[in-house]
Amino acid sequence: MKILVINAGSSSLKYQLIDMDNEQVIAKGICEEIGGKSKFKFKVPGREDYKTETAMPTHAEALQLVLDTLVDPKLGVIKSVDEIGAVGHRVLHGGEKLSGSVLVTEEVKAIIDECRDLGPLHNPANLKGIVECEKIMKVPQVAVFDTGFHGTMPDYAYMYALPYEYYEKYKIRRYGFHGTSHRYVSGRAAAMLGKKPEEINVVTCHLGNGASVSAVKNGKCFDTSMGVTPLEGIMMGTRCGNIDPAIIPYLMRKGEVTTADDIDKMMNKKSGMLGISGFTSDNQEIEKGAKEGNERCKLIENMYCHQLTKLVGGYTACMGGTDAIVFTGGIGENNPKYRTYVCEKLAFLGVKIDEEKNHVRGEEIIISTPDSKIAVMVIPTNEELVIARDTLEIVNSLKK
Repeated sequence: MKILVINAGSSSLKYQLIDMDNEQVIAKGICEEIGGKSKFKFKVPGREDYKTETAMPTHAEALQLVLDTLVDPKLGVIKSVDEIGAVGHRVLHGGEKLSGSVLVTEEVKAIIDECRDLGPLHNPANLKGIVECEKIMKVPQVAVFDTGFHGTMPDYAYMYALPYEYYEKYKIRRYGFHGTSHRYVSGRAAAMLGKKPEEINVVTCHLGNGASVSAVKNGKCFDTSMGVTPLEGIMMGTRCGNIDPAIIPYLMRKGEVTTADDIDKMMNKKSGMLGISGFTSDNQEIEKGAKEGNERCKLIENMYCHQLTKLVGGYTACMGGTDAIVFTGGIGENNPKYRTYVCEKLAFLGVKIDEEKNHVRGEEIIISTPDSKIAVMVIPTNEELVIARDTLEIVNSLKK
């Protein structure tokens, strides 16, 4: 079966067509700046990338363009859209009602819409992608939630010490995100150690423009750094991560922020690496700046690694030890310096890395030495494959 994986953003639509007989990507790409000066990218392994600018007023036109290109006589990779057996959608937030991957129904769509307050930037766009696919394609649609993998956390890990009525009324609690990534790399880590996921503990570090760390105990999420929204945890590209909440009323009294929207924008769009550096949220530029002596870039690197070390060490302690530490995501897979910093700080736990192996970027490899008490790994993530696998499993269950 061929499965189309869709990740609809507010003004973008990422896609992958995967042949589940061999789990190979047939084609992938992105529609960008939907509603503006739209750009379309189409990539097929072994071919030169196809790029064009064309009008895409809404997600409907973007999706139609994707399907038309997939079957195009010159550019396409399939003869008919009928070859696509199902569509798997990445959805940010399922709240407490939807903690696993599910077949899309009217009830499921209603719950996704209910959770728009918990994921205002993502859920409406994710739902839009589902609705447009339903209009054009008469095949099963499956929703796979970023929060899903973290549904196994115990209450003492996901509750906040706020008045309990806020949990009862608004379900304010830790949900966690990047679930498909943490699930994929923790499973790969077990396989690389010759174990089943339920036989080991793993600390997984998904480090990119958005970043989160998870404690995966016996194959299930035990704790994770992101919270009600993807804002909590380690500092990120433009997100502040953990701060003293009293900073917000303080800044309001100073007149720096006045409305909820001001606060949201400041913490989500103007903070993190961008806020400290003053010029970029791109970690590659931060690396370059630090090498050239930029003091703020050096500060960012030290802040980032310090925060990351606290999370990795803390989760290791909470699980009573870990068998592996995994680095993934754009930064995790491509920044040897950060990996070295964290592992050197954890040397007291018996962590040892092979610096020659650690110089790898974007490859799946064990970078710890044979005598290291904890395996350290670099594992490129594959969230789309997790979505496709869940979609296939659900579709196959419908046939029984």
